[in-house]
Amino acid sequence: MSEEIINKVAASPLLQVDLEAYLPKDEIAVFDLKPHLFMELILKEKDFRASLQGLDWSVYQGMTVAVTCSADAVIPMWAYMLVASYLQPLAREIIFGDRKEAEKQLFLKNINSIDAGLFEDKRVVVKGCGDREIEPFAYLEIAKKLRPVAKSIMYGEPCSTVPIYKKK
Repeated sequence: MSEEIINKVAASPLLQVDLEAYLPKDEIAVFDLKPHLFMELILKEKDFRASLQGLDWSVYQGMTVAVTCSADAVIPMWAYMLVASYLQPLAREIIFGDRKEAEKQLFLKNINSIDAGLFEDKRVVVKGCGDREIEPFAYLEIAKKLRPVAKSIMYGEPCSTVPIYKKK
């Protein structure tokens, strides 16, 4: 008696969302204002402008750039605007914050670009574990994105899920 083995998980109508697929793949450069400050602490407009003018901005061509100041200094808002004016023609994207903040912003952008219509009235499983750690904000965002359209949302693996939402 040889019965064919059927993978019921693979045959199920569940759609799986793997958040790892939406992790940013961009190379992120960090532009720190600190080295351009007087004594790495005080912004002197003339010196700051001269320092920025002397930079080779082409190194940021096509990159995502996180703009931050690692010094505990008071930075006027126009200084960030000035840095952006140099970066904007070259950089793919400019984000305020450190590398971690830039990664988060790009991740959120990728999640928000998901076509929710693909999940209309579908049963969705958001993958629970993988090779890279996914921060909690991503699970919150995907739930917000899918809840208005999905028939149901579950967390985990198709063979072992935790129910999150079911349309009534």
